Amino acid sequence: MKKAWLFIGALLASACALAQESGDPYAKARAIIEDLHRIGAPTGVQDAYKTRIGSVDQWLSVRGQDRDNPMILFVHGGPASPVTPTMWQFQRPIEEYFTVVNWDQRGAGKSYAETDPAQVAATIRIARYVDDAIEVAEHLKARYGKRKLILMGHSWGTIVGMRAALKRPDLFHAYVGIGQVLNVRENERISFDYAYERARRERNAQALGEMALIAPYPGDQPITRERIVVARKWPQYYGGLSAFRSESGYFFRGPLLSPEYSPSQVQDIDKGSVLTLGRVLPEFLEVDFSNVERFPIPVVMFLGRHDYTTPAAPTVAWMDKVDAPYKRIVWFERSAHMIPWEEPGKLLVSLLEVVAPLAR
Repeated sequence: MKKAWLFIGALLASACALAQESGDPYAKARAIIEDLHRIGAPTGVQDAYKTRIGSVDQWLSVRGQDRDNPMILFVHGGPASPVTPTMWQFQRPIEEYFTVVNWDQRGAGKSYAETDPAQVAATIRIARYVDDAIEVAEHLKARYGKRKLILMGHSWGTIVGMRAALKRPDLFHAYVGIGQVLNVRENERISFDYAYERARRERNAQALGEMALIAPYPGDQPITRERIVVARKWPQYYGGLSAFRSESGYFFRGPLLSPEYSPSQVQDIDKGSVLTLGRVLPEFLEVDFSNVERFPIPVVMFLGRHDYTTPAAPTVAWMDKVDAPYKRIVWFERSAHMIPWEEPGKLLVSLLEVVAPLAR
């Protein structure tokens, strides 16, 4: 496996070197990746288009080697952190067994520039995202002739996904949560305590000093954007975002090589984060699914053993008590929060063994 990743790293390094020859330093690299990921099978589907969702244009990417396969609607994290520009890093094998839909949510990624941000700003509410997800699912069912979809959320997208499943269970075969947000305040507490203990053991004076300024966290104080930035910085440094890594450049810089995104659309990712995060933060901080006693469709949780961005303990406790037609936890022992990127092989096997049977 290490040799395989070294090979991929060498391939990307060569592609980047070739790209330096053009005015756009990444153009040739993107062209290589685009050629590799082109779907030529006559049974396949490779669509990228915008459609009207919730009164604004939003982008969808629909890819798969056989349009008769089950369809996954992937609800990305963030808010405003689309999967589309980094799906080239892990998604291609999944497309052999599923049709995968990546949706750039309102104000996010390619959807950002489609509508005046001032118009979108007034609509940044969790309930609006949930209604968008439902509308996207209805659109996909009609366009691709699907009876139901598999709904899969990551991080922030698990809030949207769970609420969509609770509101319209008739649309979905199952719900899959990756890096599930279950109780935000409890998630934040566990994450902060983990980083503080690591910093204490390692005598990291800088980390201890910065965390002391917001301790106890979250405590009884409001969770402001400034406090949450500090609280997230050190758990991520100690491998709580990507296991065994202090940084996640593969994800944050990955869009530069995406054949789906132009350079200006890559810049729009950060603009979308600025537009949405502060506006949705007050609602986000009140999210708590712990009182949901019954889930109407099969629920599967993919949990990273080292996830201290959305720590797994609250989700495990909820799964123990919730009543659902089917429930299952799959642990990813070498992952933190970024399971699709960290363990793409196990992700595929888990989708095939655990999730695919629920779509029959």
